[in-house]
Amino acid sequence: MGLTLMEGNELIAWAAYEAGCRFFAGYPITPATAIYNAMLRLLPPEGGIVLQGEDEIASIGYCLGASMCGWKAMTATSGPGISLFSESVSFAIGSEIPIVIVDVQRLGPSTGSATKGADGDIQFMRWGNSGGLPVIVLAPADVADCFPITMHAFNLAEQYRCPVFIASNKEIGLTGESVDFPALERAPVVHRRLAPDGEPFLPFRPAAGSDAPYFLPFGAKTLVRQTSSTHGENGYITTDPAEIRAANERLDRKLTANVDRFSYYQEEPVADATTLMVTYGVTSRAARLACRELNKRGEKVTLLVLKTLFPVPQNVIRRAAAGVKRALVVEMNQGQYALEVDRVLKNHHVEFCGAMDGKLISPGRIMEAASG
Repeated sequence: MGLTLMEGNELIAWAAYEAGCRFFAGYPITPATAIYNAMLRLLPPEGGIVLQGEDEIASIGYCLGASMCGWKAMTATSGPGISLFSESVSFAIGSEIPIVIVDVQRLGPSTGSATKGADGDIQFMRWGNSGGLPVIVLAPADVADCFPITMHAFNLAEQYRCPVFIASNKEIGLTGESVDFPALERAPVVHRRLAPDGEPFLPFRPAAGSDAPYFLPFGAKTLVRQTSSTHGENGYITTDPAEIRAANERLDRKLTANVDRFSYYQEEPVADATTLMVTYGVTSRAARLACRELNKRGEKVTLLVLKTLFPVPQNVIRRAAAGVKRALVVEMNQGQYALEVDRVLKNHHVEFCGAMDGKLISPGRIMEAASG
């Protein structure tokens, strides 16, 4: 396979396959169903399993069960399905079950418009779990970007024993572009760390030099204890405040303390820039064109395209904003990530440009906001 026409959804499936994913379960929903269809072609010939659940709740449940048995698992949906995933996402966080969840976002709220793109689920992916503990959310910027972002998602899920969201968008998932498939970036494949032989196994004790625990699969020779309730290192339910506090602090720390290690982004810095433009996803293409035209006019603007959205890559944002007077956040919603940038850049004037109306944001509209 050389230069070929591929959609973002197809590349997500291919990257999952190359990352070692051999289990997929999902429920048909526009605009994510093409991922299911591609996995159905890729996995069964290699001994993998693809299931259509009776609904989204069952689908993610199948994936969590497969992951606990040692399989790399992925599911894909859109906004309405993400809403139904909430309880299982909480289970995956608290019980440290690796899973990749693709959200090919469409216009909301509720059923919304199945064939219109948006980025309205950004905060829901971060906060749509009981307890408010962090998850990882990555966002591809274009079709080709879907491949490395998906490989990173699997590696991070395995390394940190957590759910990882891919915040795609209908305009990326269902757009066909020419892709040089062999030349795509391929990260070395990471696998979860297995518990050493000959040592007592505690399912939630952190591995040496890590805040993530070792792994042993269900169904092997060693009994593996699992619960969705508050638990100690041994997996037994506990009501001890010290144990509960230590567990929750570790779940937070294992991601927030390491975000600099997986802060993916692209930056187009401009000397003496007065404005920092922050964006992500499909909107980054229009923002890039707008920035280049603004710089031609002498309006100096630095572009920052974030590909790690959560945990918020605060150091990346602060470095990019050093020396500028204002920041302009451009996104296809009503300002969800602008809130995060405003929180990080407390000493800057942060503005928002965007909308959630089913239309892509044009370079002209961005230029108007930047010049204003």
